[in-house]
Amino acid sequence: MKQARLLLLFLISLIGSAHTCAQVGSLRNDLTVGVTGGYSMNRVSFNPTIKKTWKEGETFGVTVRYTCEKYFSAICAIQAELNYANLGWREEIEPEYSTDTYYRDMRYLQLPVLARLSWGREYSGLLFGFMVGPQIGYCFSETEHYSDPWAGTPRPNNVTQQYGKAVENKFEYGLTGGLSLELGTKHAGRFLIEGRYYYGLSDIFGNSKRDPFGRSANGAIYIKAGYLFDIIRTKNL
Repeated sequence: MKQARLLLLFLISLIGSAHTCAQVGSLRNDLTVGVTGGYSMNRVSFNPTIKKTWKEGETFGVTVRYTCEKYFSAICAIQAELNYANLGWREEIEPEYSTDTYYRDMRYLQLPVLARLSWGREYSGLLFGFMVGPQIGYCFSETEHYSDPWAGTPRPNNVTQQYGKAVENKFEYGLTGGLSLELGTKHAGRFLIEGRYYYGLSDIFGNSKRDPFGRSANGAIYIKAGYLFDIIRTKNL
């Protein structure tokens, strides 16, 4: 039942993305493509709790945006991306308990599909944007980083089952959303910066009663810059 409810939420988000471009307004048929890259910070939410901090990583990818309508002052679009992201977590082990340090890299391919609303100068000038939608991902590799020496002494809450435990659910899904600021030019393309948050709805480890963790989901902040250019413009400005 839990997985069915999560899948329903995923489908509702996807339908909402498509519905954005189903209104009646000033029609557009604009296609924009580009590349983005930047910085990610991720933490995995564990239950029982593991004391941790944000783990930094890199992210980059390609973006395709279809703008279909201007509804009053809001410019409506659907945006799809294919991104690489280095996620994972970094443990915060108190020195009074151990000198160990530990973090894990988890490398993902991610596919978000976003409903996007923006306001401002459509083709030339500043454009403020808001985006939200579902995201799926696949963990194709991971690396654990242990300090040398590694004592492996007991932690304050005695949770150590994560060490040496490979990601069991490589496919994940969740919701993502954020804000962007974009500068459009007549001939030099579009330059953007954006901040985004991803909330994982699936767990990286098994979550049955026999498993050590009831919850183990990614939660990431992304800060990115990008360059895009228009392939098709409704208005030839």
